[in-house]
Amino acid sequence: MIKPVKEKIILGIDPGTTIMGYGVLKVVGTKPELVAMGVIDLRKYENHYLKLRRIFERVIGIIDAYLPDELAIEAPFFGKNVQSMLKLGRAQGVAMAAALSRDIPITEYAPLKIKMAITGNGSASKEQVADMLQRMLKIPKENMLPQLDATDGLAAAYCHFLQSGRPQLDKAYHGWKDFISKNPGRVKNVSEK
Repeated sequence: MIKPVKEKIILGIDPGTTIMGYGVLKVVGTKPELVAMGVIDLRKYENHYLKLRRIFERVIGIIDAYLPDELAIEAPFFGKNVQSMLKLGRAQGVAMAAALSRDIPITEYAPLKIKMAITGNGSASKEQVADMLQRMLKIPKENMLPQLDATDGLAAAYCHFLQSGRPQLDKAYHGWKDFISKNPGRVKNVSEK
């Protein structure tokens, strides 16, 4: 009997308040292929709240168009400007809320982790990330977008693809009760002494 080939769609997002990048990867078995990449251009909106609404609407549209199984999103990095950081965090949160409204699991990756996964260098430039993705996914030059935010979104999806083949090293626990139920042999009852 032939086993069916496992298939999943990963949506990657590079949050932004001016330009938000996204990439969609289809993984068949262990082979990733580009489905789509693009940007959500928010430059025409002066009001921050209108930008957030547009992000929500467009991310929902992308989800409904490609039906991703998982979302990989770049975590905001700590910059010097607190106001920019706050706005970026809101943009990321709205994109996450759109995914959550469609019951899509979310994994967040630090920019350094994404760059390391793609190029092997945590301080790689956006151009280096785009170049590696183009080569690894065999994307024709004419299909590459001038906005590197699109390849940054794709990089989040590709990083998630690379991570999903590995066992989870850091276990996630939801409080002490969860830890105890998952590790009964590591807990000693002190009242027995």
